Amino acid sequence: MLRTYWLALTAFLLPVSAFAQSSDMVRVPAQVDEAAIPLQGAYAPDVDGGEIWTDVGTERWVRNVTQPTLLPVLPDKEVATGAAVIVVPGGGFQFVSIDNEGYPIAQWLADRGIAAFVLKYRVMETPAPEDEFSVHMDRMFAPTPDTVPIDIREGLSVAVVDAQAALELVEARSEAWGIDASRIGMLGFSAGAMTTLGITLKDGDAPRPDFIGYIYGPMTPVDISGEVPPMFAALAADDSLFGDQGFGLVESWQDSGAPVELHYYESGGHGFGSYKRGETADDWFDQFISWMKAQGLLDIPVEE
Repeated sequence: MLRTYWLALTAFLLPVSAFAQSSDMVRVPAQVDEAAIPLQGAYAPDVDGGEIWTDVGTERWVRNVTQPTLLPVLPDKEVATGAAVIVVPGGGFQFVSIDNEGYPIAQWLADRGIAAFVLKYRVMETPAPEDEFSVHMDRMFAPTPDTVPIDIREGLSVAVVDAQAALELVEARSEAWGIDASRIGMLGFSAGAMTTLGITLKDGDAPRPDFIGYIYGPMTPVDISGEVPPMFAALAADDSLFGDQGFGLVESWQDSGAPVELHYYESGGHGFGSYKRGETADDWFDQFISWMKAQGLLDIPVEE
């Protein structure tokens, strides 16, 4: 089922010019989230130097993650809807964009009565020094004819394992967290969108999300057999990675008969996430919430 989907991974090898240079990067202390829950069964041995947090001027990236965690950000009981969303940040499977596509998104969801969970998943090993990391990322985003390509399929497969563990954990503790087990979704950004799609299309009987938000991920078509959940997709026309791929993914969803909604913005670039830049993509989150309402995902059950 994922056969066609693998083709989308090559898009990460296209040149882009917005990647941060080493001079913009500053090593910062790792943030310790006391409430974060280790995802047992998804652990991998530490790489040299352990987990690294890097400030790139507008956000922090988490690199060399080897112990995946899930951070609950729960709404006040007075506004809780019973719905839940696992937030899966992007980062090309080289880092986790924890600020732009993690913490603030989860807080926005919780403010609207939705239980949110930030997934910090394992990523591929990158060089520890920031200057070497910048060169490493140039191999991925600005390759030359002599560049040895980075195969990010390895990163996707590991991220899907961690996302599966996260989903199973939320389902297992749904009653304790006041969550309706039939309304647990996943919201992924870029590589996180790929991860979300990977778990959605995964073969077997493992749990799948009940709905998904697919934010600036690849738009190439996929093979679908069986049922897939409702999907909300958002992409900017000026996205340097995926803006000119067409809408094959949306058409695949339509062909399957599953509900799908696409927002194709004139501007916003790649990685608009939680930023407010005066672009048309700034409103994607409010539109995602409106979509959830229209799907009945925020209806609070009436007690008899």
